[in-house]
Order: sequence, then structure tokens, then C-alpha cells
Amino acid sequence: MIDNADAGKRMGPDGSSSGTRRPIVVIGAGIVGVSTAIWLQRDGHDVILIDRGEPGSATSYGNGGVLASASVVPVTVPGLLARAPRMLFDPDQPLFLNWSYLPRLLPWLRRYLAHCTPEAVNRIADALLPIVGDSLADHQALSAGTGAERWVRPSDYVYIYRDRAHYEGDAFGWGIRRARGIAWDEIEGAALLDYDPALSASLGFAARFPNHGTITDPGRYVQDLATHVVASGGRLVKGEVTDIVRENGRVTGVRAGGETIACAAAVLATGVWSKRLCATLGLDVPLESERGYHVELWEPSVTPRNPMMIASGKFVMTPMDGRLRLAGIVEFGGLDAPASRAPFDLLMKNVTAALPGLTFRNRTEWMGHRPAPADSIPVIGEVPGARGAYLGFGHHHVGLTGGPKTGRILAQLVSGRTPNIDLAPYAPSRFQ
Repeated sequence: MIDNADAGKRMGPDGSSSGTRRPIVVIGAGIVGVSTAIWLQRDGHDVILIDRGEPGSATSYGNGGVLASASVVPVTVPGLLARAPRMLFDPDQPLFLNWSYLPRLLPWLRRYLAHCTPEAVNRIADALLPIVGDSLADHQALSAGTGAERWVRPSDYVYIYRDRAHYEGDAFGWGIRRARGIAWDEIEGAALLDYDPALSASLGFAARFPNHGTITDPGRYVQDLATHVVASGGRLVKGEVTDIVRENGRVTGVRAGGETIACAAAVLATGVWSKRLCATLGLDVPLESERGYHVELWEPSVTPRNPMMIASGKFVMTPMDGRLRLAGIVEFGGLDAPASRAPFDLLMKNVTAALPGLTFRNRTEWMGHRPAPADSIPVIGEVPGARGAYLGFGHHHVGLTGGPKTGRILAQLVSGRTPNIDLAPYAPSRFQ
């Protein structure tokens, strides 16, 4: 941590002394944005955090709440192209499509499905591991002393299968994890029911990852982190950023709410909504909304002891503060269409099968937008030809998991330091 006296002697990213330096603007107050803001402040920078909504109220609010360090296998595994059409017409499968959106989706979809090869999956896994592989420690370091640490809970993360044969059907994905040093325990039969008696007896096999974590209220967690940014001298602005201003190839400000806010650098971390501002910086990012759903069951009669991925339904059950959150589903339908009814119904059908006898006081529902680049690799780094413009988005299913590490990397880049990670896989230049 840098104290105020030391911070006053620093040079800003624009080469000015701290007495005259302009602040760093972070666009987007989700987990990536607030993480970036906190690490920038710890590095001595003045920060302005801008969002059109409240902090943590969009995608960061609705995720599964799991710090899923083992989640390095993308959706685009070999065989997806053959299975997807059948899944779309099976109401019990966790893949949905708004058919009226298909013509707009096709250019992105072609590029996305081109990555359904072993070589591409290995490349993606290699890129994801450094961002998510130490997530619990990353969140603990980020939240320490902020007041938000109360929402971070160490836990197991458990993949649940019907039986060993069902588990072995996912051998490709497990091999990807094993090759990267990810370890797990196998729990089978009666031992699984001893581990968690809440589970249905029809579920007979589990792969248990230790040393993972849970955020017990993701929305409140990000709000508390943003509150800490303000308490530490940051400024929170509510508004829509319409442009990133540059002079002689360097960022000098951002336009928001009809005014120009001067800055030394700007970090764009608005998830799936980043595409439009990227275009103003000369980048055509193939980015789509992978719409995700959650149902929350308040005051449930039973809860799993740790977050669990039910493999047959590809959904997560996460015990949270006062409720059980069911999250998952992949739906392609763009940013504007309303939520579909079928994904909510499928989540309820699946949890009823997994937790027999489950009752609850009431339930709430949510649909949001995961930012999905066609190559399934986050976009992290400085924009070529736009000095002081930095990007941090595109984490698909693992935005909460990888947000703190991404924010720390971005803060290091803004401060002129070289992160201890090869940034080539995440480079914005791949979309020029």
C-alpha cells in the first residue's frame, strides 16, 4: 500500500507530477472495474469510476458466485457442433436460442464454433489459467481492509454426476484440467451422500475441488468494493460514456453525460457493452451476449454444503446469504430481447431432481449478459495506437472468478509496470 506522502511523489501515466496529474477513469463498475480502481488507488493514482447504473448491478450481480479456479475448459469443446442442434430442440438441455436473432448472430457464431478443436481448447485453457487459477487468494488480497471481505468464503467446488460412467463421458475436459496441474478428489456412492446428505440418491459420483471459494452475495460484494473506492478518495460518476477523447494518439479524456472528463488514461471494463466504444478505438471485437439466468430460492429447507455444478443440467447451486442461487444456462438472443421463460423453468426442474424435498419461502429471477468474445479469451491490455486506452472484458462464465487478477494486471499496466504474465493471448491487437 502506498501512503499519501509517497503517492504525492509519483509520476502520472502522462508524465506529469502528482500535483498536476489527471486522474485515471475506469469505465464500468462491475467486478473488473472496481478491482482495477482499487489496485490503481493502492498504486497511488486518483480514480474516477463511471457507470450508467449502480456498482455491481449488472452481470457482476447475477453470476453463480463461485470462485471457479478449475473452470478453464471453454464451452467450445470438440463435438459441440454435432451436439448443438439436438440440444436446441430438447427442452431439457441448457442451450437456448432466440431464433429471430440468428441472422445477426451468424457471423459471430461461425467464428465461435471454429474453435471447437483440441488445439483451440488447449490454447484457451492456457490463457484462462493465469487469470482464474488463484481466484480465492486474488479476492482475499483485493478485499482485505475494504469491508467487502465478509462476503468471501473459502469452500470446495463440486461437480456432480449420476455415476462414474457419466463422469468419464467428460474425460476430455478433465484431461485439460489435469494437464494444467488442477487436482481434485473423487467421491462415489455412499461416501457422496455422507459428504452431502441433501443430494438425491440418484447422484452417485462427484469430483471435488478444494481451495476454491464462494462470494455469498455478489451484488453486495461489488457494491462494498465500490464504496471503498469512494471512501479512499475516488469519485463515482453515474452516466453513459459516449467517447474516449484522444489528442496526438494519447487519451486525454472521456465524454459522459454531455461533459468531457479529463484523464491521463481510461480503462474500459463494461463487459458485453464494451463493443461500441472499442469501435471508436479502431477495434472490431467479435463480442456477443451469452445470456445467463439465475433463480434464487429464499429460506430454503435444504442447501448443499458447498457450491455444486450439476453436470447433467450444466447449472450451479450456490448457498448464499439467506438463499440458494441456481445459475447457468446458455442462451443466445442479443441484448434487447426480454428474458425467456423456459430457462427459469428448467433450473427449477433440475434443482427439484437434485435436492429432493426442497421447499422455500419465495423465489426471485434474473437474466443477464455474459461478455463472450468469439475466441473465448478475455481482452486485456492497451489498445495499439491509442496510448492510455486499456481494455478489460470478455471473461464469458468466469468474470467474477478472474476479475481481481484482471484488475491488478490493468493497474500495473497503467502504472508502467510489466505484469508477471505473458499478455500476448489477451492482446486487443488481435482484433485490429
